[in-house]
Amino acid sequence: MDATVAASSITVRQVGQGVSAADFMRVPHVTQGHDPHWVAPLPLIEAPRLDPKKHPWFQHGEAALFIAYRDNKPVGRISAQVDQNHLKIHKDNTGFFGFFESVDDQHVADALFKAASDWLRAKGMTRCLGPFSMNVNDESGLLIDGFNCPPRAAMGHAQPYYQTLVEAAGFAKVVDMRAYLTPMDTALPFKQLKWLKRALDRNPGLAVRSIDMSRYDEEFAAMMDIIRLAWAENWGSIPSTDAETKFLADEVKLILVPELVSIATMDGKPVAFCLALPDFNEMIRDLKGRLFPFGWVKLLWRVLTRRSYVSGTRVIYMGVRPEYKNKPMGSVLALLTVGAVRDAQLKLRMPVAEMSWVLETNTQTCHSIEDIGGRVYKTYRMFEKAL
Repeated sequence: MDATVAASSITVRQVGQGVSAADFMRVPHVTQGHDPHWVAPLPLIEAPRLDPKKHPWFQHGEAALFIAYRDNKPVGRISAQVDQNHLKIHKDNTGFFGFFESVDDQHVADALFKAASDWLRAKGMTRCLGPFSMNVNDESGLLIDGFNCPPRAAMGHAQPYYQTLVEAAGFAKVVDMRAYLTPMDTALPFKQLKWLKRALDRNPGLAVRSIDMSRYDEEFAAMMDIIRLAWAENWGSIPSTDAETKFLADEVKLILVPELVSIATMDGKPVAFCLALPDFNEMIRDLKGRLFPFGWVKLLWRVLTRRSYVSGTRVIYMGVRPEYKNKPMGSVLALLTVGAVRDAQLKLRMPVAEMSWVLETNTQTCHSIEDIGGRVYKTYRMFEKAL
């Protein structure tokens, strides 16, 4: 087909203008449904992320969702977002793109990126960064390596050609994010064991415990406060709002196992933590994005029996208060909290954890994970383009 004809046969429509969010959610079934490693998200969980009436991100953000069609059949999708909290902190006139999906056709990708870019320019943005769905605190980065196994919960999947489409549309690398696969049964290096013993002997007020579910909201807010402080200087950081923290806490609570959340305290005050979740994608992978007629029964049973059903976890948060950063005690606190989760996973027969994502520039954390046997098995990339 002639290139001009191919391009002219593509139409891009915005959700809310003749197409629905449900149409938007069905597009990945077209672009990735053939891939046995792709895990179809459940509309029950996906829909609130796109609904301004339900997701607190929309209290400080605005998004447009676009679907590309050829011959009235969906062939791709993309979102464009402006996050006012990002703009207040970074002052860089940067908007985001996300939820990118496309068949292997540059004309389709170009049409999608044009729609997103035009929308961002109309909002006064001069740079496009992504993919984010919706910002850095959500699903982030495009998978560029590690296509041969399913993603863990809240981590994206992509086809190998996606990177080519994005780069051919004029986007360039900003930074890579690493996902580490980490066995839970490897021994700590002797040097680290000496640190831990010395630290515990010298600090009688130091203790490690599991999350107290009777004070769940308070405990979760305390952990997110550590993250806000510890990650304030990280690339692209945007602190979660109280409403976003509450939304996340309610979501996480459904599958959380208390033993997999370790909190280090100094004289009773939380100073570090590690939070691992049973891999929700293991629970839903065979449901193919459908709960009816019998998928909901399977899911309910799996959630109730997650300790025995799920074989792995994803460590979604590790944090140490900034006063301990780059100090020996900071390493001790990280090792104590991660070690407590490792012990719990072994008792629960969950032998492997994904630790993700970790910026490639965060060499201290990368080395710490590698010291306990972690290896990079997936890489996600952030891209940018001037508008």
